[in-house]
Amino acid sequence: MTRFGRWIADPGRDVAADVRPLMLAGLFGTLTIFLGGVLNTIAVSLVCAIHRPGPAFIGWAVFELALGAIRLAVLARCRRNAQAGRETSTDLYLMLAMLWACGVGFGGFMGMMSGDWTIAALTGISSAAMAGGIAFRNFYAPRLSAAMILLSFGPLVPGAALCGVPLVKLLVLQVPVYLVAMWSAAYKLNAMLVRTLAAERENDRRASHDQLTGLANRTGLERAITAWQHREDRRGPLAFFYVDLDGFKLVNDQHGHVAGDALLRMVAARLMALAPEGGLAARIGGDEFVLLVPEADRGGTLGRAERVIAAIAGHPYDLDENVSCTIGASIGIARLPDHGHDVGTLMSAADGALYEAKGGGRCRAVIAPAPGLRLADAFSGSRRAATR
Repeated sequence: MTRFGRWIADPGRDVAADVRPLMLAGLFGTLTIFLGGVLNTIAVSLVCAIHRPGPAFIGWAVFELALGAIRLAVLARCRRNAQAGRETSTDLYLMLAMLWACGVGFGGFMGMMSGDWTIAALTGISSAAMAGGIAFRNFYAPRLSAAMILLSFGPLVPGAALCGVPLVKLLVLQVPVYLVAMWSAAYKLNAMLVRTLAAERENDRRASHDQLTGLANRTGLERAITAWQHREDRRGPLAFFYVDLDGFKLVNDQHGHVAGDALLRMVAARLMALAPEGGLAARIGGDEFVLLVPEADRGGTLGRAERVIAAIAGHPYDLDENVSCTIGASIGIARLPDHGHDVGTLMSAADGALYEAKGGGRCRAVIAPAPGLRLADAFSGSRRAATR
């Protein structure tokens, strides 16, 4: 988008970055209102051209027919591109919307100047209706909405002032009041939508994230696995690291739940830093965590698991000024698609590997055997991690 396009389509100062694309996408929605506006202006311009076949009204009708066809084509293209994740012709779309508003305003002005009060009433009511439709369709971008309302309905003011009929001059006072009301409605609807979207995003975040650590929870983990399976650019398997802390219960019992919670947050921060691009760190309960790691080979998976163990166990945790502690971590590893396609089956396979890791002396990483093999047969593939 151009600088002007970004400015005119800006949804507001207090809109979160992840909400802005949703607001911009809203400009391509509400097809019923869009089609109603296009068909209305075409119909009104055609009626005016037939009733008073002069150059102004005939030119207006031709303009509306051509512009309506172009806008529909551009809108259809923008919607297709948006759904496919491709770039949309947003600047062109916004420019055509402004031109349409100018056409509506031109029709209203010419209707007032025509001296035919049937035409004046028809074009004036059409302009007012279009201004209302603009407010309700484009409140995602209040600046765009305000500009289009002014362009479509504002020309009635000079038209009423110049028409020569004293009573019609009341519109000079009435139209600005209506304009302010529509602007206010657009901005209030925008603010309401922003609050609603922000609340929905927060509720979604709470539903998919652990409240103590900020990591994904089981719901977020399931969503991430589903999303990974639908990625077209994935290569190799997805490693499922089931991480269990060694020594956490002792810290929790000796120093209390507040210290235990602080320790969990610190571990979460280290895991979050270790999550690779395309991966995810999650807490699924107690002192149990999961790290999703896109990997290409078995050796790379074990090497990363050892680095995870070293990061968790290699440095002490300062819980407060007088309390410092060290803990370890054991990891059972499953792989998608070898061991399953959902959290339940992956967790089951990784849990068996985790049991073997803890039984072998803790601070170890073990990969679950391929389906059909016994875990003991596959244990030779694991290596003791450097924990200090």
